[in-house]
Amino acid sequence: MSGFVHLRVHSEYSLVDSVVRVDALVAKVRDCGMSAVALTDLGNVSALVKFYRAAVGAGVKPIIGADVWIADAPGDPAPARLTLLCTSLRGYKNLSQLLTRSHALKPGGSLVLKEWLDPRALEDLIALSGAQRGELGRVLLGHGSERARGVLDGWCRLLPGRFYIELQRLGLPGENEYLQRAVELAAARAVPVVATNEVCFLERREFEAHETRVCIAQGRTLNDANRPRDYSEEQFLKSPTQMAERFAELPEALANTVEIAKRCNFELSVGQVFLPRFESPGGRTAEVWLREQAASGLAARLAQNRIEPARVAAYEARLARELDMICKMGFEGYFLIVADFIAWARANRIPVGPGRGSGAGSLVAYSLKITDLDPLAYDLIFERFLNPERVTLPDFDVDFCIEGRDRVIEYVSQRYGKDRVSQIVTYGTMAARAVVRDVGRVLGMPYGYVDRIAKLIPFELGITLDKALEDKELRALYESEDEVRGLIDLAKQLEGLARNAGTHAGGVVIAPEALTEFMPLYRTPEGASLSQLDMDDLVKIGLVKFDFLGLKTLTIIDKAVAAINVELAKRGEEPLDIAALAVDDRKTYDLLQRCQTTAIFQLESRGMRDLIKRLKPDRFDDLVAILALFRPGPLQSGMVDDFIERKHGRNARPIDDLHPSLEAVLKPTYGVILYQDQVMRIAQILAGYSLGAADV
Repeated sequence: MSGFVHLRVHSEYSLVDSVVRVDALVAKVRDCGMSAVALTDLGNVSALVKFYRAAVGAGVKPIIGADVWIADAPGDPAPARLTLLCTSLRGYKNLSQLLTRSHALKPGGSLVLKEWLDPRALEDLIALSGAQRGELGRVLLGHGSERARGVLDGWCRLLPGRFYIELQRLGLPGENEYLQRAVELAAARAVPVVATNEVCFLERREFEAHETRVCIAQGRTLNDANRPRDYSEEQFLKSPTQMAERFAELPEALANTVEIAKRCNFELSVGQVFLPRFESPGGRTAEVWLREQAASGLAARLAQNRIEPARVAAYEARLARELDMICKMGFEGYFLIVADFIAWARANRIPVGPGRGSGAGSLVAYSLKITDLDPLAYDLIFERFLNPERVTLPDFDVDFCIEGRDRVIEYVSQRYGKDRVSQIVTYGTMAARAVVRDVGRVLGMPYGYVDRIAKLIPFELGITLDKALEDKELRALYESEDEVRGLIDLAKQLEGLARNAGTHAGGVVIAPEALTEFMPLYRTPEGASLSQLDMDDLVKIGLVKFDFLGLKTLTIIDKAVAAINVELAKRGEEPLDIAALAVDDRKTYDLLQRCQTTAIFQLESRGMRDLIKRLKPDRFDDLVAILALFRPGPLQSGMVDDFIERKHGRNARPIDDLHPSLEAVLKPTYGVILYQDQVMRIAQILAGYSLGAADV
């Protein structure tokens, strides 16, 4: 290793005081010739997976830790800083427990009570004292060395051989006095010292952007004379040479950073899958129970739909193939869990959607009443959902009535254990318009002036400031007015950074054991658990997420059916069963062709109504096609025009099946290759691929 390793670095996921992006951090560390770096965000490990993967990919050793505030009581007005670094998986789990308790104590906080700390809770963790802002530093500066000895001895008992007195040279008030006393105390008590730089930005020139971010979080302006000045422009990612110059007389403080890096050997588990456990009745294995339930469910479906005996064999063969694949991949429990909470929802009069997405291609799902669409009737392919040649976790999108969704999540928590179930975090980012408004406020610019500039940024999903500057009016202002250029240039430095933690609209994670074995948890103000890792990162470490989507359309339908059935009951007529409605009802298509689609899921936008007006759907397959056509690719490629012209038999665009063997595949879409399933079938027919290989 080089002669110095950064052990105190905040990323954007600290949310209040850093402009460091993970990929840029790892690249800068590598370019500076450092072979390790620690990420110690404030009260969380939200960047864990992104940081770990980026570092390993760049040949840099990742060190995992967190900064926390230590307090004697929840209302402590002046908590002390401490940094904890994981030396092993056990240390990471202990850190996870502490951070989870911290957020349970105060949602969004990073307060750790001193009473929680004992040698067992701190096992396999290394602590850095927090320099001036740590308990030891404050006592040294306020009460002198005598009392500080007692404080130091207490920490050394909690962390034998793993407590380091932290030294910093950031140019902050009281620093030199602290440094002198800390070094003297360390020598007197034979406790090691370590140099850190508390990195919050990568380059010195980013200090203004950093201070702007701090002011955004604090709701202050840059020129506020009363705002805390807790940071200095020295808190950039210094090179080993720069740190050696600042601590030339204390080489052991630099050498100890390398020793700590060698001691920190936590490895993140990737490539494993941690499926939640489903307890089958009667002591059966999950595989036996799944096969029993799927077989009986299919028999009931076939009888209900009056499937001809000649076609039954095809269904049974498809079911057997899917079950073999599911069991071989070890996903029996996943299917049983989804079927279980859907069955509970229906039993408790919570409307559930019929299923959508690739999961509708599973006959097992149809048999278990996870979905209500017969995949053989619509030639849907199971390998789109689950494919042994491209092993990914299964993922059902399940829609619930928006008023009943939380009850289903609560049922799952009770069924599988509150400590094993959590909703999933999502991180809001500083988007183009919002960050311009924020920066304008922090700079003290008049609201109307900033508002005028912000409104020149198109209100488009995913718009960036660079893209917005292609607008002539905004570009002209940017090039002619220094204030506008300064505002936008500063906003560009913050654009896209994580801004806040929120709750994912549908994601829920269920683990086979306590979630704190895998990561710490946030606690929402309402008291709900929330993962600290986002959905993509959860999947990367092998946890399974389930989508519990709240859909107001289901609520509307449920209330409409209830009102209709009240009237039918008055007339002595049979109640309406929404699931039994025919898909070829003429009046329904007449209504759709008149574009009366308000409150109809996915069909009510202006663009969709325009497409409906042109296409004039008159069969169920047309509704399926409309949803596929109303996407950027088809809309921009001429595919939509081909489909519409061919449907209505106009000679300008005659149907072309491309090859005689593809006629059956392309007939439902008039020769247009519209669905992924069709692409897979074509690869199978023309090139001899298995459906799994075709999916890849």
